Amino acid sequence: MAAKGSQPMSRRLDRLKSWAKGIKRDVLVLWLAARDRRVHWSVKAAAALIAAYALSPIDLIPDFIPIVGYLDDLLIVPLGVALVVRMIPCDVIHELRVQSAAIMERPVSRAGAVLVVLSWLAFAQVLGAAAWTATLG
Repeated sequence: MAAKGSQPMSRRLDRLKSWAKGIKRDVLVLWLAARDRRVHWSVKAAAALIAAYALSPIDLIPDFIPIVGYLDDLLIVPLGVALVVRMIPCDVIHELRVQSAAIMERPVSRAGAVLVVLSWLAFAQVLGAAAWTATLG
């Protein structure tokens, strides 16, 4: 039997990719669970918070900070996902995982991405205009 350290690098990479895909699927599961009537309201709130944080481009710890910048992506999000998934009933989780797998197979909406970017730009413009007005007044 081969030692763990002798595993081929490609096999480790495949396992890591599989783990990351599972996290991505479970973030979608949490988003769906936040809207499911069978999930307790407190679990819905936690699921919505974790999913929103995981899907948000804004991080608690900015990614440009060396080493700790990716800490939230590598620890906080997976631990939060795992914790909330355990609070959801097994039959609901199974059903939501099937539903999320079907959603993930759909093509990506470029129009949705453009809408999000335009929304952020409009928000930035409103903030900029408010700041400009405040400095003039």
